[in-house]
Amino acid sequence: MSYTERKRWLLFGLPFTFTKYTVEDEKMVIDRGFFTTTEDDCYIYKILDVKLERSLLERMFKLGTVICYTGDVTDKVIKLTHIRHSQEVKDFIFEKSEEMRRKRRTLNTLSLTQGLDDIDDADL
Repeated sequence: MSYTERKRWLLFGLPFTFTKYTVEDEKMVIDRGFFTTTEDDCYIYKILDVKLERSLLERMFKLGTVICYTGDVTDKVIKLTHIRHSQEVKDFIFEKSEEMRRKRRTLNTLSLTQGLDDIDDADL
């Protein structure tokens, strides 16, 4: 299963922009531009957290903004702005990211030494 959505104008939710979001099982692709095009990819397993934001106008026109926090080098935060079916896309990304991390046996770790720089080795 995959989702393909276009970035839309906030007013009336019309798709008159040149940004297309494609969310597949293993990666997310963002195509931008008309004269000069840019294609940006992010593997789904690199997505650490997903958030859905909906302003009053977005709710009125059945749109939403999905925000993905990633471990990707080029894009730490990816926003899928003003898309339809935003709740379904958010849930799909969240479930697929967990599934792909388990499939690849990827482990999210925390830095346990953060904040310990001021402590001497003798205090440990």
